[in-house]
Amino acid sequence: MSNPNQGLKFSALTRAVFTFRLPILLLSLVATVYLAWQASLVQPDTRLERLIPGSHEFVTNAREFLGTESVGDSSIIRVAVAREQGTVFDYDYLVKLQQISDDLSLLEGVDTSSVNSLWSPGMLWFAITPLGYDSGPVIDNASFNDTAEAMDIIRTNVFRAGLVGSYVSNDFKASMIDFKVLPINPATQQPLDFNAFSDRLEQVRQKHQDDNISLHVIGDVKKVADLVDGFGQVALFFLIAFLITAALLFNYSRCYKSTLIPLVCSVVAVVWQLGMINLLGYGLGVFSVLVPFLVFAIAVSHGVQVINAIAHETAKGEDRFNAARVTFHHLHKAGLVALISDGIGFATLFMIDIGAIKDLAMAASIGVALVIFTNLVLLPVLMSYVGVSQRCVDHAQYKLQKKSALWDGLAHFAEPKLARVAVVAALVLAGGGIWFSQGLKIGDLDKGAPELRADSRYNLDTNYITSHFSTSTDLMTVFAGMPEGKCETYKAIELIDRLGWQLANTEGVKSVNSPATRAKMNRYLGNEGNLKMMALPRDERVLSRAIAVSGFSFTGGSASCDHQKLKLELTDHSQETLQRVVGVVRDFAAAHNDSDIWFQLGAGNAAYEAATNEVIERAQFEILAYVYGIVALMVLLTFRSVKAVICILVPLALTSLLCQALMAVLGIGIKVATLPVIALGVGIGVDYGIYIYSRLNSYLALGHPFRQAYQEALKTTGKAVSFTGLTLAIGVATWILSPIKFQADMGILLTFMFLWNMIGALTLLPALAHFLLRDKGGEVMSGQAEWSRGRRRPLKNRAGSCSGTRQPNWSCVRFAGSLIRLFSSLSVPLKFSGNYQARKRGVNGHQFASLKINITTVVLNYHH
Repeated sequence: MSNPNQGLKFSALTRAVFTFRLPILLLSLVATVYLAWQASLVQPDTRLERLIPGSHEFVTNAREFLGTESVGDSSIIRVAVAREQGTVFDYDYLVKLQQISDDLSLLEGVDTSSVNSLWSPGMLWFAITPLGYDSGPVIDNASFNDTAEAMDIIRTNVFRAGLVGSYVSNDFKASMIDFKVLPINPATQQPLDFNAFSDRLEQVRQKHQDDNISLHVIGDVKKVADLVDGFGQVALFFLIAFLITAALLFNYSRCYKSTLIPLVCSVVAVVWQLGMINLLGYGLGVFSVLVPFLVFAIAVSHGVQVINAIAHETAKGEDRFNAARVTFHHLHKAGLVALISDGIGFATLFMIDIGAIKDLAMAASIGVALVIFTNLVLLPVLMSYVGVSQRCVDHAQYKLQKKSALWDGLAHFAEPKLARVAVVAALVLAGGGIWFSQGLKIGDLDKGAPELRADSRYNLDTNYITSHFSTSTDLMTVFAGMPEGKCETYKAIELIDRLGWQLANTEGVKSVNSPATRAKMNRYLGNEGNLKMMALPRDERVLSRAIAVSGFSFTGGSASCDHQKLKLELTDHSQETLQRVVGVVRDFAAAHNDSDIWFQLGAGNAAYEAATNEVIERAQFEILAYVYGIVALMVLLTFRSVKAVICILVPLALTSLLCQALMAVLGIGIKVATLPVIALGVGIGVDYGIYIYSRLNSYLALGHPFRQAYQEALKTTGKAVSFTGLTLAIGVATWILSPIKFQADMGILLTFMFLWNMIGALTLLPALAHFLLRDKGGEVMSGQAEWSRGRRRPLKNRAGSCSGTRQPNWSCVRFAGSLIRLFSSLSVPLKFSGNYQARKRGVNGHQFASLKINITTVVLNYHH
């Protein structure tokens, strides 16, 4: 059999890769062993500060005012000890509460001095009695006993201390224990292991929980630990996706080698990625844990293209070495452009000032860079040794020759009628997407921990605490800064009081605690409950003493007396609530800030949530602009055609718009977990368009009519794209069943984007190309020719034969013209059956005719 690629001139890169095949394999083996060992050392990154924008003004304000306290490194844990029968004013219950409180205070990582419960010595009551001002502990050890009188005293003390709703539930069936978690384990002087700490909390829960007593634990540390516990579920779904991909790939190729080698190379990319992450000093963050699967998906996508091309080259008669070499020569450019576009697109996520997203961007960029080698270089090199089986070749030929209603139907999108329908449908969908996406929200929309399912243990505990206590889990701190030593002036405390009054009357604010409220209450208590005294004294000496009296809701100032704090409890952390509160504080600050006092938002999980929302709201459009701009530039440099950019990017843009509409309909907000999804979807989806357009462009350059060119592209690249899109969609669709809510959300969105990117590449891309890739005479031309005409460059002939030339061969044209003149002079009728294409163009001021004739039948009728 003649060599179908005999005249093909290989690039220097192709020659180098296949000359040094053995060294490449040996180095890859060594790298795999070493990086697999490094990958085994990767640890989860549970640092809370990675989940907030590090340079946002709220965070920098918190660092400034908190001083040595590190923002995001500490967290409050709350444990509600509830009973099914009876109330908390029971001897046995209170003894159990003391045991639980003691066990919690002795856990490694707990700031013992911060533990608060009904048993804490600092939990004091205050009262005005006939004898004057009185105070004492809520539970006095000296008088505590199993009598009704002792329980009545404790009940009275709880009411006097105002603990109902905060440390005692509104129905008196539960009480609260809270404490601060230290960022550094004092026993090891190492960062606290959140998972180990969570395990110890669970041991306390298991030790004391019974049929009548239940413990409900919440706090950021516990939430992150529960997410990390779900990493095992992520690994399980990765395995499921791997098995599904393997089964579908075998069904597609019908060859064990063609199934195993691409999967091995894709897994090697993931192993190398994890190893490199560890070498660079990174860990797997809460959100970047899903990136290895995306890297695997990208690798499989390109691997299928390689295997598909090798099978077709083998079917043409090439041996295993040449089949792999020709495939690498034809595909490495398009694959390289697609992967570089992916990598740079992911790298744009570095612009978002949130550590978790930067970690995700780093992991994704490293993974895509490694796929360039493992699936564009290593895979063809391996296949040059093992080749594909005859069964794979036979199956590829069968699929190529088999008539398919699906592919024939898709080919109609290259025709005027259906192309118009596709464009109109795209415009209608775009309009609907714009309409529905107006309801898209920023931030978390669910109560509790939106990263976890509503029926998760953590969210059930959160629901119990928020429904039985008046306290809130959404906290915000407003700092009031002053010159040193001026934190107790009347002007400062009076302005704090006014801001507190405005905030207390703002929708979404549950309570406000400040030095002004403390001063008023202490003045009231210190003056026999006289309501007239519940005001701020103008005498700053009296005011200073009122603020300094300890025992009632102490909010704290600073040792240098240069700031005060207003602590807020919010009803929820929705975007609307956060914007209202932030707006009130900023408006008040703009009206009253001067050299004596200035108000700034700062610490608290709600403040950090508001900061994150502001960063994401600004970044969502910037990221899309950068991602699409970079992809457009790469496509332009590759195909040298603006029309190619339009054909490839418009389907991607439509998918992004529809994805935002889907998020709005499903109630999924744009947040840290979902913001990268669109960038990831564009990065993976652009591969489909680049491969299809590249193959379509090559057939057009050979002179095929547009419909025939697209139908030929569908038989090879189109089938691989459809297989990849369906395989990846099925793989990520399994995520929808994950117990981790953000993984399920990402599964829904990525499944949607994989499918719609595939559909757009197979239907809208050829429709757009049908209308765009035409010259003035109405004939379809390749993107290369369109660019050449736009640059007004003469087209050069690169081949010496009359058939299959990319550019006009003038000897062929002159010979064909002579034949026509000869037959015309002999008055011989000609019947041409085939492809006749004439173009008239102006290049460098010259007019020439480009004539391509493919004569398959010439019927000469001689009349004697």
